[in-house]
Amino acid sequence: MTNVERHPFEPFLPKNARLLMLGTFPPAQKRWSMEFYYPNFINDMWRIMGLCFFNDKQHFVLEQEKRFDISLIIPFLKEKGIALYDTADEVVRTKNNASDKDLEIVRPSDLDGMLRQLPECKAVITAGQLATTVFCQHYGIEEPKVGGYSEFVLDNRLMRLYRMPSSSRAYPMKLENKAIYYNKVFKEIF
Repeated sequence: MTNVERHPFEPFLPKNARLLMLGTFPPAQKRWSMEFYYPNFINDMWRIMGLCFFNDKQHFVLEQEKRFDISLIIPFLKEKGIALYDTADEVVRTKNNASDKDLEIVRPSDLDGMLRQLPECKAVITAGQLATTVFCQHYGIEEPKVGGYSEFVLDNRLMRLYRMPSSSRAYPMKLENKAIYYNKVFKEIF
């Protein structure tokens, strides 16, 4: 029998969010260093955020404990107005890993519903190819190149979808170079 996994986290949707960041789906729980988004300690999202906002890739990192500091992450996201979720609510892992190419989406997320809960949101970031594909197919827009954006409309609200490099270390780009892409978008939004 196929093992369908439900998303382990609720959408993180601060009311003041100007940005919604979407991945595809969290890794298996055995890879978590915390119970929150981008929980795998070898994923670089929180290092990218540290570099972009604090000029310190270790800002959210508890190196000795091999985990991220959720007590800093959540207040930071609320203060900045950054929402987080993924493009899939339910998936099947075709192999025992976290790679997008080995995920089969059973039930996509309610993208419209999330964005409607974020009246100040003007932009979405997708971090990864599958998340970008799912989002673009839903809104019928062209997939932007890495570092680029496409515009879309929801309820007469014009928004941008930015395609960013994946924060996975499997993505062949140095952390500092990934941060340059993210920082450009953050400066436009914040």
